[in-house]
Parts: sequence; structure tokens; C-alpha cells
Amino acid sequence: MKASVKYLFDKVAQDYDQQRRALIPCFDEFYCMALDLIDSSLEAPRILDLGAGTGLLSGMVLHKYPHARLTLIDISEQMLEGARQRLAASNQVQYEVGDYAKHRFSGSYDIIISSLSIHHLEHADKKSLFSTIHKLLEPGGIFVNADQVQGRTAETDGYYRRRWLDAIQESTLSKESISAAIERRKLDINATQDEQLQWLEEAGFQQVDCMYKYLDFAVFYAKK
Repeated sequence: MKASVKYLFDKVAQDYDQQRRALIPCFDEFYCMALDLIDSSLEAPRILDLGAGTGLLSGMVLHKYPHARLTLIDISEQMLEGARQRLAASNQVQYEVGDYAKHRFSGSYDIIISSLSIHHLEHADKKSLFSTIHKLLEPGGIFVNADQVQGRTAETDGYYRRRWLDAIQESTLSKESISAAIERRKLDINATQDEQLQWLEEAGFQQVDCMYKYLDFAVFYAKK
């Protein structure tokens, strides 16, 4: 993952949670769908959160599965510090600072999750990561990815961006926060919905689908 991505997210770590709701026009539906799809019959599923950031999604998962055993990995130490504070009451969480696209994982997982992170990878690295995720999952395990997608045409992609810019301009974010968000999105390497579904199938997943989409925000589901 590009070092500049780490730098920009280190800079906003303290304010990231407050900003995220304003930066995602469909925040409630987006995360509610991801959380609903993170489903297990196990009382204490083993869950890996890729690009966990401040632990926003992992925190939601712990409310749903209080006995879950979570591993959070992120390239930004400052972002993970926010996760440590958020999840301080749980002794079932492990933290790893590093680039999950290059990390050598040990063990296996029942569920792997990610939110608004994988779109920072080059497409070849996305494909490779999906294969790694498939290998890390137990049979029947699931992967839930709440992320960004590129439009199928330049026109639709432009429409997505205009709608997003309109939404954040109308939010309570400061001009500085808006400018910083626009700067961070220059580093996005979004792939289309169709491309990501194809890569998941090529990785070996038996069931794949896009379960939610609003503009360029989408929630993907894949079952091994």
C-alpha cells in the first residue's frame, strides 16, 4: 500500500470517526448491511479485520458477537491506537501494525471483513488479496467487504463524484476537513463492481454478490 496513504490517514486519525459519517452519505445503510452480512452460527467466531483503522466496524461486530476473537490489522499505528481505545474493554482483540497486502498470516478465520480500505490497492494486489482471503477462511467462511467502486462509465463515475462533493459541502465538516478528504480520495484506485465480483469468483469463492450499492459505495459478500 502506498506510503502516502499511511501518511494521510495518520494525519486524520484523531478526527476520523467524527468525519466518517459526514463523508459517507449512506453511512447507516452501508454499515448496517455489512453488519447484517457478518453472520455466524459460532458463539466465538475468529474474525480478521483488514485495514481496521479505528475499529469502527470491529466495534459493531463485538456488539453482535461479544465473544468473538478479533484480529485487527492496519498500516497506520495512529489509527490502530484509536481502535485500542474503542475496544479497550475486550481482552479478545489482537492488533497488528502492517500492510495486509504483504502480511504473512498464520492460522485461519471464520470471517474476514474490511471497510473502505481495499480500494487503495492496485488492481493486481486486490486480486492477489482475494486469493489470500479465500485461503485463510475455513470451509464455509465468509468475506464481507464494504468499500468503494468505480462507475462502469466515465459519465457515471463523474456523477458519483459530483453527488459526493455536493453531500460533503452541505455537511458540517470544516473547509479544512473537506479539502483533506478530497486530497485523500485522489489516492483511490477503485475497481468496478463487475471486476471485483469476477476476481472473487476467480479466487475460488462459491457464492459472490454485491448486496448493497449507493453511488460508489458498495458492500460485497463472498462465501467459501
